[in-house]
Amino acid sequence: MEKDLIKLSIEHGIAHVCLNRPSKINALSFEMFKAIDKVIKRLAADKSVNAVVLSGAEGNFCSGLDVKSVANSPSKAMKLLFKWLPGNANLAQRVSLGWQRLPIPVIAVLEGCCYGGGMQIALGADIRIASSNCKLSIMEAKWGLVPDMAGLVALRQIMPKDKALMLTYTADILTAAQALELGMITQISDTPYDAAVELANKIMRTSPDANAAIKLSINRNWTGSIRSLLARESLSQIRLLMGKNRVIAAIRQTKNPDKAYRARQSWWS
Repeated sequence: MEKDLIKLSIEHGIAHVCLNRPSKINALSFEMFKAIDKVIKRLAADKSVNAVVLSGAEGNFCSGLDVKSVANSPSKAMKLLFKWLPGNANLAQRVSLGWQRLPIPVIAVLEGCCYGGGMQIALGADIRIASSNCKLSIMEAKWGLVPDMAGLVALRQIMPKDKALMLTYTADILTAAQALELGMITQISDTPYDAAVELANKIMRTSPDANAAIKLSINRNWTGSIRSLLARESLSQIRLLMGKNRVIAAIRQTKNPDKAYRARQSWWS
């Protein structure tokens, strides 16, 4: 059994999560799916974590599904896909959708390969910073499969339908520059990990409750009705006005820029 498939460290409120299977270019085995899901659940329960930097070990993000590993065990394939209700997320979908559902900003660092399941995980992040040599692909069609890890939740928000269809039909491999032009990534950096950490530290200067409310509001309302948007904005603002961190944010702006925020309120989870 492989160990330490996911490395996690938490420093000054920033969780550093690293996909750690470099001998397989961080390909997704069943055990790795379980490890990612476990880390997401742990971070959701930790109110002291206010940002996540998600990366892959040794210069690659993730080469996608370890097809041989999963195909050799039908029981593992079934466990990946099983769900009690069709509308629920199964294990394969939670490793992408889980990052979106965290009430914490998530920044993905994309280097080397970001293919298939790796691209689906990256799409679950709020922000994607890629190295100039990164290669990206929605690759499932190459293996006769449909993308089924919930990456479409984000893809439909960041890209026109015709371009999403083109990339998914063809399984083309994109350069970072091409991905940036299409909106699949947020920015390109020669030092993407450092850029992600710098951004995470900048985010840490704002209220964790406000960031949780912003993420919830944008994700839920990006394609929702105007009525639901107005309702959620009003409810979030009332909750923020009632919280300690709104007062602390004002103090940081006017009196003491180093005053520490309180832990994130539980209602955003």
